Amino acid sequence: MIRKIEGLTWACFTLLLFMASSCGPGGEDGENDSTTDPDLIEPDEGTDEASADEPAADEPAAEDAGPDADVEEEPGVCPEGLTDCAGRCVNLLGKVAGTADALALGDYPVRTRLYDWWVTSDASGWTSGFLPGILWAAYESTGETAWRTRAETWTAGLEDCKNDTTTHDVGFQIFSSFGRGYLLTGDAAYRDVVITTAGSLATRFNPTVGALRSWSWGSWRFPVIIDNMMNLEILFWASKNGGDAAWYDMAVSHALTTMENHVRGDGSIYHLVDFDPATGEVVLRSTWQGYADDSTWARGQAWAVHGFTMTYRETEDAVFLEAARRVADFFIDTLPPDAVPYWDFDAPGIPDALRDSSAAAIAASGLLELSTLATDPADRARYADAARSTLASLCTPDAGGGYLAEDATGTSISPGLLMRGCQTHPDSVSGSNQCDESLIFGDYYFLEALMRAASAETP
Repeated sequence: MIRKIEGLTWACFTLLLFMASSCGPGGEDGENDSTTDPDLIEPDEGTDEASADEPAADEPAAEDAGPDADVEEEPGVCPEGLTDCAGRCVNLLGKVAGTADALALGDYPVRTRLYDWWVTSDASGWTSGFLPGILWAAYESTGETAWRTRAETWTAGLEDCKNDTTTHDVGFQIFSSFGRGYLLTGDAAYRDVVITTAGSLATRFNPTVGALRSWSWGSWRFPVIIDNMMNLEILFWASKNGGDAAWYDMAVSHALTTMENHVRGDGSIYHLVDFDPATGEVVLRSTWQGYADDSTWARGQAWAVHGFTMTYRETEDAVFLEAARRVADFFIDTLPPDAVPYWDFDAPGIPDALRDSSAAAIAASGLLELSTLATDPADRARYADAARSTLASLCTPDAGGGYLAEDATGTSISPGLLMRGCQTHPDSVSGSNQCDESLIFGDYYFLEALMRAASAETP
């Protein structure tokens, strides 16, 4: 069981949250994480220590529902400290406060299983920026200094990543933390870190290929993964806020190269395309975290939905709106009935294959933004409706066949927000087994999607 943290005050997470607008090699497949202090995991009194893969024997009774329990309130209104999660009032950022306050500084959360504690990484892990990003979102919504203090503290530990030229992941690490911090505080030192980071990322651009190199490891010659679309945002922003104007052109070039080489005719995506760095020719199209080279890895498809939508927002070039529509339409049309994808759309064993709640959260957030940018009213309604259907499933308790990290009584079953995330599946090419977990990046995009859902106008 997760240890109760003495003196923890469940943080306020009011509807104001939803009125707001929304250093080293590793990457999504990285293994550069470790388990945080095992003393934070305590067995139930009088029982053996609970397994990371199965619930403890003495589940709490219904009358001990705890702070995440449903609260009967006027429809559309949640009491202070709880969040409207697709019509249910639940505590979300209170759990994040518990994570931020209990972890040792520098141990950034990555993932955790049922009734377990966080596996962590140091600042170099590709997910390190997501906890600070969530903390900045809490400060943005509440204005409370406690949230700002947490955000500043966890952000500061990432500054060395600004000089890292060995990975594309600096966008995830720095723009979610220092970037968000600058937008909220106007601290020029934060802006300087973002611009320095964009310069580091730009060193990975090859004009012959027309793209940024994603990974510096492996036997590939010049690998470009679909995930890299997300990290163009830091180049776009920095180019418009005091950085090199050439970074904008690099980001546009990378997006065009990705659109031409990663997106298939039906709107599905290849996870990885390897290029000859001397000629720019495609060497192979393949996958690392998907089931097969010709399958469609669900989180990769979600990255494409979010990334091409962001690129259209930044460029207003209709070619990127069309790309966003194509990948979004494939995602929606291939979803199972509960609107949460299998870890790979072509995974063996469907409909019994594992799901990926993180892919659902990423796509839902991207679809909600796309619903505000699409020019066709029917498209706007379609994307918003699809996103809300996904969020309704994500807000259903895990014990009820859903994905929210709570049992049928509303009691938390994980320090994370969502369960059933799948970072890497044992049937993937990588062969790593990191499935059926809470994932910090899934939680980040889940909150982002809830914020967008609440603040968006009805199409």
